[in-house]
Amino acid sequence: QVQLVESGGGLVQAGGSLRLSCATSGRTFSSNTMAWFRQAPGKERAFVAAIRWSGGNTYYADSVKGRFTISRDSAKNSVLLQMNSLKPEDTAVYYCAAGAPTTRVSLERGYDYWGQGTQVTVSS
Repeated sequence: QVQLVESGGGLVQAGGSLRLSCATSGRTFSSNTMAWFRQAPGKERAFVAAIRWSGGNTYYADSVKGRFTISRDSAKNSVLLQMNSLKPEDTAVYYCAAGAPTTRVSLERGYDYWGQGTQVTVSS
């Protein structure tokens, strides 16, 4: 069983930075992609970024391009999300996900495992 544990959320002022971490454990060999999604109050969960374990290809939602960076630490089986120039609209619960999506990496159905989420709040 795969377990994902997010950390690093918190409260930050607009323009500030946060770094989220997702630690993985268990049988992760079937998952070739890690991703971050977020869910803002009253909204559906939305794709943020993804990275392939092999090759390191990265993918971003348009709303975070140039501000967020996803990276992986294969030795530690962890994935990071560096978030810079944060805006109040980035406020959400951020979820880490693992899977092997066969179509677009931005679709939730491509991911089999999810973390519990970590709250990110950006004040104006």
